[in-house]
Amino acid sequence: MKTKIAAIFYAISAAALYAINIPFSKVLLQHVEPTMMASFLYLGAGLGLLIWGLTEKLTGKGTKREPLTRKELPYTIAMVVLDILAPIFLMIGLTMTNSANASLLNNFEIVATSLIALIIFKEKISKKLWAAIILVIIAGILLSFEGQAALVFNKGSLFVLAACICWGFENNCTKMISNKSSVEIVVIKGIFSGLGSLVTALIIGEKIPELIWIGCALILGFISYGLSINFYITAQKDLGAAKTSAYYSIAPFLGVIFSILLGERPAVNFYFALTVIAVSTYLMIKDTLGDKNA
Repeated sequence: MKTKIAAIFYAISAAALYAINIPFSKVLLQHVEPTMMASFLYLGAGLGLLIWGLTEKLTGKGTKREPLTRKELPYTIAMVVLDILAPIFLMIGLTMTNSANASLLNNFEIVATSLIALIIFKEKISKKLWAAIILVIIAGILLSFEGQAALVFNKGSLFVLAACICWGFENNCTKMISNKSSVEIVVIKGIFSGLGSLVTALIIGEKIPELIWIGCALILGFISYGLSINFYITAQKDLGAAKTSAYYSIAPFLGVIFSILLGERPAVNFYFALTVIAVSTYLMIKDTLGDKNA
């Protein structure tokens, strides 16, 4: 029971830390171009966790973790490649569709993760979790909906869906190696995905920003990507990819809360989404703690 409660805590903490990324990235994107921003966020995660891991090793305070081996190489490579492809697909989609449509569609990462976990990796998904997933999607729609025009389907939507599918596969690849060192996984994921994004940014002609903005992006990446992914992987060990992804999907809702703290005021639909998210979270917790078939 204590292990499951700890896993839930890590999953929700991962969502909360990632949600911090949303409002603060809005500020930094005024000074850093999108692909370059993605690069420094990933690099901040990788380099930050590298220092974290070395500090744990030197002080002897860290938990002993099993390192990655050649056996996990296919999943590791797939994880890095998918983490490079997903944001590229998302950016292409954003050039062809509006932000409301993209935000709405991006909530389908949870669906992709769960279906891939079910069909390919044979991970069981209970009725309670399916209900929670559907409620989270409804909440995402409520938070993203800006009017009837926001639901118009176009080619850009296909790229956003492709990004969600990539992240769905990536989440499951990460699950396959989640019994290994979570710090090592984040370091590899962050540094190599970050370098891949950096090369992409330079190829498409984005400019390197001033050092102060690079530093801010690296710090934000360490907190909202590095620590978040580390907690996410830790949670996956006991919850599985589908359940962890379900908890993680409350990040957009938490992002709105952080935005409120920064001075934004939500529309009426936010309060409907708040109710839906509360019910879905209850179902996920009940499923994790009490459903033996999940």
